[in-house]
Amino acid sequence: MNDPFAHVAGLPGVFEAVASAREAVDRLLAHRILRRRSAEVSAESALRGARASAELEGVPAPLEDVRAGLVEDPLVQGALRVSASLGSLAPTWRVAPRQALARLHVLAGLGSGELGRPRASIEAADPLSLGAPPSPSQVTDRLSSLSDLLTTPTEAPALVVAAIAEGELLALRPFGSADGLVARAAARLTLIDRGLDPKSLAAPEVGHVELGSAYVEAIRAYVSGTPSGVAQWVRHCAEATALGARDALAVCEAFTRR
Repeated sequence: MNDPFAHVAGLPGVFEAVASAREAVDRLLAHRILRRRSAEVSAESALRGARASAELEGVPAPLEDVRAGLVEDPLVQGALRVSASLGSLAPTWRVAPRQALARLHVLAGLGSGELGRPRASIEAADPLSLGAPPSPSQVTDRLSSLSDLLTTPTEAPALVVAAIAEGELLALRPFGSADGLVARAAARLTLIDRGLDPKSLAAPEVGHVELGSAYVEAIRAYVSGTPSGVAQWVRHCAEATALGARDALAVCEAFTRR
């Protein structure tokens, strides 16, 4: 199969879900306030995305407390560092995904192992209750395959590539700690690099939280490896992206009233 991402894009319901998400992001990008305040919207998206990503790892925190710097939990602080790095890491992600992943894990700053290096043990944190993780040798092989795919041209939409990158990293748990933070950051880097959301205005993490238990159900479906499971995961990621775009649109509207 010459273009695995394009094959996924052709699975049932994926095209429609991705098109709907693209429309939501395009509506966001057309908002008039972005002509002069896009940096502020991006910063707010980074904050909201970090808080949501931490919640998905099992550490909820009120948004206003995070904004005020009142949350000292290491995972929340790691999520904030990861989220703040997205703009600067996009060029690296384009040409050297594994290097970018290592940097993201260092920024997350969690775990007793060597930060930024794939785990050498079968042990890994499991906040999504996915069960036993792949072995270290499987991690090495699948990370190499993912890196090769990410640096090979594809006809698939950016959102499909982002969903598969996130799904693979969640399934692999390559570092053994903070893997969810890294996986969701990888998805956003893909959306930035491939032009769907170049200024990182939408926060899919917010959408994942809003969709509740569907996040865990969808990633478990992906881990099953069946075509229907992969399609379910990609459709879920598309819906989460659309919700993240709508949340950012609400932020834009709030800025117009200030």
